[in-house]
Amino acid sequence: MPPATPDTLDRLTTKGKATRAQIVEAAAALMYERGVASTSNEDIRQAAAVSNSQLYHYFADKHELTRAVIAHQIEQVVGGQEVLLAGLDSFAALEAWREVLVGLSARRQGRGGCPVGSLASELADQDEQARLALLAGFARWETAIRDGLGAMRERGELREDADPDQLALATLSALQGGLLLTQTRRDSGPLEASLGAAIGYIRSFAA
Repeated sequence: MPPATPDTLDRLTTKGKATRAQIVEAAAALMYERGVASTSNEDIRQAAAVSNSQLYHYFADKHELTRAVIAHQIEQVVGGQEVLLAGLDSFAALEAWREVLVGLSARRQGRGGCPVGSLASELADQDEQARLALLAGFARWETAIRDGLGAMRERGELREDADPDQLALATLSALQGGLLLTQTRRDSGPLEASLGAAIGYIRSFAA
C-alpha cells in the first residue's frame, strides 16, 4: 500500500479508518514507552490486536508507521492545547498555560516527557524525513505562541522592540528543556522554573 495521504485516507471505509487508527494508537503508546527502535512490528501487531496482513495493508513498513505516529503525537500534543494556544495573548493566559502544563506533569510525577520531544530526540539524527515532520510539528507549536505574543504587541501590551519570533522560540525551548529535566528528575520543578523564566523574560518587554 502506498504512503497514506489525505486522499488515500479519505478513500478508506469507516472500518478501515478505525483499524488504521487502532494500529497508530497502539504504536504511539509503545514507542512513547519503549522508544521507536525498541518497538517491533510484532509488538505493535499484538498490541493493536490485528493480523500481519492488516498491519501491512495500512503501512508498507515501520518507517511509514513511524510517520503516522509522529503525525498522531503532534495532533495529540499540539492539537490538544489548541484552545489554550489560540488564546495565548495575555500575561494571564501565559500563566494559565504554564499552570496547566506543570499540573499535568506533576500528576504524571514527571514521567514520560514530551511525546513529540521524545520522538525528536531519538529520530532527528537518524531519519531526515522524520526530522522534517517533527520540525513542522514544533513550528506549528511555535507559531501559535508567536501569534499570541504578536497580538500583545499590536495591542501595546509589549514594547515595539519585542520580537515575537524570538520570544516564541525561547518559550518553546524552555518548555522542551524543562520537560526533559522534569522527566529525568521525576519532579515538575524544572518545568515550572523554565516556563516561569520564559514568561518573566516576556514580561521584561511589557509596555
